[in-house]
Order: sequence, then structure tokens, then C-alpha cells
Amino acid sequence: MKESRALSSYERRQQLLEWIARSGRISTSEIRKRFGVSEATARRDLEVLAEEGKVMRVHGGAVFVRRAPPEPPLLQREQEQFVEKQRIGRAAAALVQEGETIFLGSGTTTLAVARHLKGRQGLTVITNSLPVMNVLADEPGITLIGIGGLLRPSELSFIGHIAEQALAELRADKVFIGIRALSLEHGLTSDYLPEVLTDRAILRMGREVILVADHTKFGAVSSAFLAPVISVHRIVTDATAPPEMVTALRRLGIEVILA
Repeated sequence: MKESRALSSYERRQQLLEWIARSGRISTSEIRKRFGVSEATARRDLEVLAEEGKVMRVHGGAVFVRRAPPEPPLLQREQEQFVEKQRIGRAAAALVQEGETIFLGSGTTTLAVARHLKGRQGLTVITNSLPVMNVLADEPGITLIGIGGLLRPSELSFIGHIAEQALAELRADKVFIGIRALSLEHGLTSDYLPEVLTDRAILRMGREVILVADHTKFGAVSSAFLAPVISVHRIVTDATAPPEMVTALRRLGIEVILA
């Protein structure tokens, strides 16, 4: 097939990216028809865009990679996807067994997990989140361990060197964390670089890592890389999570629970 010379490869890829952004996904056959290029060129264009982190390759084509916007403060986010977060919190709390030691990270979804642990007996909860501490402080059946450090005001959480030193001394049966963005190709990403080392210390302390995240976090990418997707053992999300991504995660051996 004779390839179009009307556009440079850069111009073609820019138009292609705009097209994918509008439609959400595209196939190599559609690229061939629209731009009059060969299968090899269509694949190469998608590979270049994937390497730049702008699309994610899937069988037969690619899907658009959505950039996660800057995260608003915790108190502003609490009502976002409220119903979904409550379902996720309930399903995640059901995974906790009597006698276990768990870690609850910062964020509104982990806070929902904490609320569904009220009234439980025989638990030890470690957390660096002030809101989680407040929710569980008066629970007689829960031993609460608070991690100190540098306070991040927008999240009301403790991070930094002091927090990381404390985390290194502790172990948990299960770690529950939230995330700003989750991508098969780009892994777990955050929009706040100073917190990344603290989050990595959290991941290392747990025998099992459970990600709690609503559907809006799926397929998005933020600025700071935290860890690959396979660092997580289970994901608890809501029923509107992208089916294609849920299937791909399960193929990686990650249990996905739809609440």
C-alpha cells in the first residue's frame, strides 16, 4: 500500500492522538483507512505514542491515557463518588479478620474502610491518617497505632523521613491504600512527589497489599510513579470499573473485587 505523504509522521501522530482523545480508543485498521498508511506504520505510530505515555496499547489498537487532574484537598473530595466509596469501604472491611494487624493509608476511600471497621473486636490498626485516627480513636476493640512525621495539610496525613523510619519497624497482615491514578502500563501514580517514598515504605510493610479505588482512578496517569501494578495483591473497586482493565488485571493474577 502506498503511504500518504501529505502529513509528516509528527503531524499524523498529533492528529491521531486528537482522534483517540475524542473517541477513547482506536484500531490499527481505522488508522490505515483514515491516513492511508500501512499496518506497520499504524502500529509504529501507536507504539511511539505509547512510549510517550499518551496512549495504552491494547489488542488491535490503543486506548487514550487520561491524565489525572491535580487532587483537591481531602475534605473537598469526601463527597465525590460517595456511594461508590461506601460500597468499597464495606467490601474492603469485610476482608479484615479478627486478630489481624492492618494498615490504613490516607485518603477518602481508606477513610470509608475505617468507618466500616467501627465496632469490630481484636484488631490492631496502624495509620498515618489523622481522619482515620479520629474515626477509630474511641473503639475499645481496636488497638490504634498512629504514625507521626511531617503533616501534609491537604490530606491530613503524616509523611516524610520520621514516618518512613516508623513504618520500617512495623509489619501488617494487610495494607489498605488509595491511589490517585492506576494504569496497566504506568502502574500506580501519585500527583505529590514528596509522599512517594512514604507510600513505598507502606507497601513494603504488608504481607498483602489491597488497593481501594473507585472507577475514576482507572486508566489514568499522574506525575509521580509509585509502583508497578503487580505490587498489589487485591483491588476493591466499584462495579463501573472498566471491564477490559478489570480483565487485564485479573490475568496478571490480581484479585479484583467489584463492590
